[in-house]
Amino acid sequence: MQFSSLNLATPILQVLEKSGYQTPTPIQQQAIPVVLQRRDVLACAQTGTGKTASFALPLIQFLMDRPAGKPDGPQALILAPTRELAIQIGENIGVYASLTCVKHTVVFGGVSINNQIDALRKRPEILVATPGRLLDLLGQRALSLQDIRYLVLDEADRMLDMGFIRDIRKIIDLIPKERQTLLFSATMPKDIEELSRTILRNPERIAVTPVSSTAERITQAVYPVAKADKAGLLAHLVTEEKGSHILVFSRTKHGADRIVRKLKQAGVAAQAIHGDKSQSARQKALAQFKAGIAKVLVATDIAARGIDVDSLELVINYDLPNEAETYVHRIGRTGRAGASGRAWSFCDVDEQDYLRQIQKLIGRQITVVTDHPFMLVGGSTVAMQAPQPTAPSAKKKRKNGHRNKRRRMEGAAV
Repeated sequence: MQFSSLNLATPILQVLEKSGYQTPTPIQQQAIPVVLQRRDVLACAQTGTGKTASFALPLIQFLMDRPAGKPDGPQALILAPTRELAIQIGENIGVYASLTCVKHTVVFGGVSINNQIDALRKRPEILVATPGRLLDLLGQRALSLQDIRYLVLDEADRMLDMGFIRDIRKIIDLIPKERQTLLFSATMPKDIEELSRTILRNPERIAVTPVSSTAERITQAVYPVAKADKAGLLAHLVTEEKGSHILVFSRTKHGADRIVRKLKQAGVAAQAIHGDKSQSARQKALAQFKAGIAKVLVATDIAARGIDVDSLELVINYDLPNEAETYVHRIGRTGRAGASGRAWSFCDVDEQDYLRQIQKLIGRQITVVTDHPFMLVGGSTVAMQAPQPTAPSAKKKRKNGHRNKRRRMEGAAV
């Protein structure tokens, strides 16, 4: 199937062709025709499979065909959990709509609200927003949502994990009930199902891959290592990698900064990105990472949402997440748009339960790597998927046989 078979407008097809996009991904193949039919959608697909285009392209087409007389407020609202993801969505829309008259703007916290108010005065048709900043703007009466006809919740599961459910409900109450609502998520936990029943009308359910699955093109591995040796193992592995973009996940903000210090001590160019960083610092760190100035970007889960780097080859979980679904989101930063990728995870003894939960969720065992200089000794991590032992030699078989016979005799004597 080609994009030209999806009934998209000529200016959109021209942009896609110019950008090198010819074959839509599975989620795009299924979602775009349904959205164009103006149906509500509940879609679940892996991170990195092209969900943004699945809703952005039809929205741009709708707004190209809008009747004369432009409303004062935006007509399409896209909610995202983090500023990085909001920025990424905005950049994609800017490309897709470049040959149309459809305008958009992006609003998020951590930067001046006055500049965003000025941008809203230009009456963009599409508004991409994080929930908190959107409520701030509504509180200042800087915009109205009365003209919204299309509502998109992107990465809905993460928004609920981050505690945005109350904000989302407040925003939805301010939007006309006669609208088209699209809910996209990489995982589909029960709270997403419950939310969907309250905001969607007879939705088309789309799941192009098993819920909570991980991309087949991502090679996954786990490294048993003591917590105290993680920094050494990371420096060793990063040094061994030549020319790779490496995204490292830390559980905490302070941990991310500490990892960067350790890497710099080992002579590795690295930057951290997390919630305590200013927006300008986060954008600078991301720009240096994309440009290859920083080989490693260390991020927390909240800050990493929306990081989209071409040819990101390797993701390393320095700390395993305590929620299995987060693992799916993390490793989805690599292996995007059909490319291959690698995901390595460090596992201390205290993190073994997290690893079991992850393997249960994704329905597969993750290969254990024991051949590294910081191999965990005395832990039981390897027992989760120990390598198959080599066949014993004839001499070793005789030795084992004598030992077993002696044990049986000793047992009988007792």
